[in-house]
Amino acid sequence: MLITDFWAAYSAVNAADKQCCLVHLLRELEKVDMHNESAEWQAFAKTLRRLVRDGIRLRKREDYNRQRYASRVHRIDQRLMVLARAEYADADASRLGKRLLRYADQLFTFLDYPNVPFENNFAERMIRPAVIIRKNSQSNRSEKAAAVQAVLMSIYRTLKLRGHDPIGVVANALRTYVQTGTLPAMPEAIVADG
Repeated sequence: MLITDFWAAYSAVNAADKQCCLVHLLRELEKVDMHNESAEWQAFAKTLRRLVRDGIRLRKREDYNRQRYASRVHRIDQRLMVLARAEYADADASRLGKRLLRYADQLFTFLDYPNVPFENNFAERMIRPAVIIRKNSQSNRSEKAAAVQAVLMSIYRTLKLRGHDPIGVVANALRTYVQTGTLPAMPEAIVADG
């Protein structure tokens, strides 16, 4: 499962399923609200906000049986398609309507998977330390340095998430590399007893 914002490059990633971040979508509505007061935009934004909130609320409901839940998910999908396929004179509504159509299969995926969130906040929290380091060090200064930082931070965060001491694992990997000329494989996650 891949959970992302709407950056087009993610379309090339092959994943079993995808979920686009609904928080990013809602932020986009707020941003457009600041400069667009047209009646058509306001109606579009209100309808989309209601649709997103209905999806999130549905996910939180635990009193539906499977058939009723599936029926509600189907109704949300239908409402999304009506909103996405409509013709809009307003440029912002038209642009976002096209986005909804392009990502229709990825907006409410979280309703099909109990452990999938409707936002990518976890991923963004994971990259935040790297962004702060880059900001505090006055950027990476070169493309090569940016690539090195991206790789190192990815290794560091992966090891941390897998329950390892990143500095220790990297130091041991470098020792192995010096002795053998090859790097060891990334260690698997530490499984807690219990």
